[in-house]
Amino acid sequence: MKLIPVILCGGSGSRLWPVSRELHPKPFIRLADGQSLVQKAFLRGARLAGVTEILTVTNRELFFKTKDDYREVNQAGIGTSFILEPFARNTAPAIAAAALEAARLHGEDALLLVLPADHLIADEAAFAEAVSKAARMAAEGRVVTFGIQPDTPETGYGYIEADGAQVVRFIEKPTLDKAQAYLDSGNFLWNSGMFCFSAGTMLAEMERHCPDLLAAAKSCYEQSRFAAGEGFTEVELHAKSFGQVPDISIDYAVMEKSGSMAVVPCTIGWNDIGSWSALGDLVAPDASGNRVEGQALLHDVSNCYIRGGDRVIAAAGLDNLLIIDTPDALLVVDRARAQDVKHIYNRLKQDGNETYKLHRTVHRPWGTYTVLGEGSQFKIKRIEVKPGASLSLQMHHHRSEHWIVVSGMARVVNGDNELFVRTNESTYIPAGHRHRLENPGVLNLVMIEVQSGEYLGEDDIVRFQDIYGRS
Repeated sequence: MKLIPVILCGGSGSRLWPVSRELHPKPFIRLADGQSLVQKAFLRGARLAGVTEILTVTNRELFFKTKDDYREVNQAGIGTSFILEPFARNTAPAIAAAALEAARLHGEDALLLVLPADHLIADEAAFAEAVSKAARMAAEGRVVTFGIQPDTPETGYGYIEADGAQVVRFIEKPTLDKAQAYLDSGNFLWNSGMFCFSAGTMLAEMERHCPDLLAAAKSCYEQSRFAAGEGFTEVELHAKSFGQVPDISIDYAVMEKSGSMAVVPCTIGWNDIGSWSALGDLVAPDASGNRVEGQALLHDVSNCYIRGGDRVIAAAGLDNLLIIDTPDALLVVDRARAQDVKHIYNRLKQDGNETYKLHRTVHRPWGTYTVLGEGSQFKIKRIEVKPGASLSLQMHHHRSEHWIVVSGMARVVNGDNELFVRTNESTYIPAGHRHRLENPGVLNLVMIEVQSGEYLGEDDIVRFQDIYGRS
């Protein structure tokens, strides 16, 4: 029976700001070994016996970033399929779409293993054994969840009360007293958010417990755009009808109502990386209890987690702090208040401060751009275009652009003209001119873009043609 890992890749990761942003969420955070969380999820699924395909449900804006991350680690050539959401809509719509797609391609007996993209699992052998148990139960028509054996009275997780393999009930995040009582009883497990079921079983459970959601999901799915090729399939969900699918978690929609639930208790080194404190715990401490990633100069500092990039972080006389530095934002928080970072994120979003959404370096399907400086009526960017990649044929109403090639060679459409621009050469594009930038070479194209005009927002763009489907 075919087993298909389904990776749910999305969310804002607000508690891991400023490294996590809306368009660079938690799954794309790189750990000390250089791999992102979504890469680790991909490899975890790919290493399971018999797996030949991984299905990922993600936001349309994160599609190319996800593909790039997979490409770095997919040495075995595992097939990659995608369901692309136009906007976030919680886990029940995502799982409904995954079940419909799996049933269409592989039949209703196909088994789906749902894995969040932003968790860590240290013991992959124990994980594989747990998946094998879950798959056997799922093949018998059960909806199986993975319950983590608790070792602390954790208040940040939901719980499952279990009687052997039978789920008694799901419980929301408890108070500390209740969490301690759950730990002492031995009958409660942390809800990992991982599930295993057949496509047909999930569709039947949705028909029984949330028929309106399933009907809306089917309508959306049938109106969606489908593409396929060697080793991949893509479904781009229809935006207008997707907005009609209820925004609800799979726990509320199905799991808490179903009489077919089973649980596999497991000890697999599971960590949902729910805060900077949890992420810092992955780094080995020094003699003073400090955990450091990057360059840090410390004097009389203890029990701190410090993460930086190119800049040196100097600190003195501190204890029990989290210090997270990025090129455009610095976070300093008491380690005991790590969960409060989400309030900072929400305030930035409420105030319209773009640091909740974007990094200074922004990934695009064709490469990256980095904002080097900006002020009233000007912005300066460093643009890097991958070999063979091309920006869309586009136009801006409110800004002109001056492009200077630093290295490589650019093929440029500027109005009615097409020209090659080489290192130390430049071209000027007035507002209102159609233009396109392409890298025809085999090395990365690096250029400086100087924008000038009364409005420089990223939404001042009209796309006429785009090889990435954004026009």
